[in-house]
Amino acid sequence: METTRKIALITGGSRGLGKNAALSIARKGIDVIITYNNRKEDADAVVAAIRNTGRVAVALQLNTGVVKSFDIFSQQLTTVLKENWNRDTFDFLINNAGTEYTASIAMTTEEEFDILCNVHFKGVYFLTQKLLPVLADQGGIITVSTGLARFSFPGYSAYASMKGAIEVFTKYLAKELGSRGIRANAVAPGAIHTDFTKSTFEAHPETTTAIASVTALGRVGEPDDIGGVIAFLCTEEARWINAQRIEASGGMML
Repeated sequence: METTRKIALITGGSRGLGKNAALSIARKGIDVIITYNNRKEDADAVVAAIRNTGRVAVALQLNTGVVKSFDIFSQQLTTVLKENWNRDTFDFLINNAGTEYTASIAMTTEEEFDILCNVHFKGVYFLTQKLLPVLADQGGIITVSTGLARFSFPGYSAYASMKGAIEVFTKYLAKELGSRGIRANAVAPGAIHTDFTKSTFEAHPETTTAIASVTALGRVGEPDDIGGVIAFLCTEEARWINAQRIEASGGMML
């Protein structure tokens, strides 16, 4: 197999934005490893779709909120890299896996706060740390943040705070890994129609109109609006983009 093939690892790549990013990255000629938590059938479908494009794809199980599982995952990743690419490194880490939780500050529980922190901040921090030895020099790290780290809506204080934390973490990654030629950036979507937001939009149809009215381009985002941005950051054309927060929100809340 070609030694020049690039490889991207996407957490939470079985559906939603992660699925779209995985397919977009494959269309850029990059092979893909996706992780899934408990929806193996969805992950297998994404792998099959990527393989149909002529790229190599593999799915691995991972709960990004359980730090103690990262040693085993790293070992599995090393085995997969050797078996499928005859390599011991990969090129791009996309920290995408996430959960959504909506509650006012007054109603946010410590348990839910800890779950959000484990998945969106602690997990991102320590998975990235664990995989640094396996990430190739001249590679890249892309972390999915949110527009809610810039503008605010009631109910998202805990979620947005975790995303604000990883935006700061992104800058430190860029600073500390620059000597290896590794770039680190955050992509911050605005409101997007995905699996995670489907229930909210269906329960409150007026939300779509309200969001469109405060977005310069006049609509709610779709996964296709985000996947291509993530894929672009995995290309040589993005080699000079580093330590940036790139908001892809259609001009929301300007």
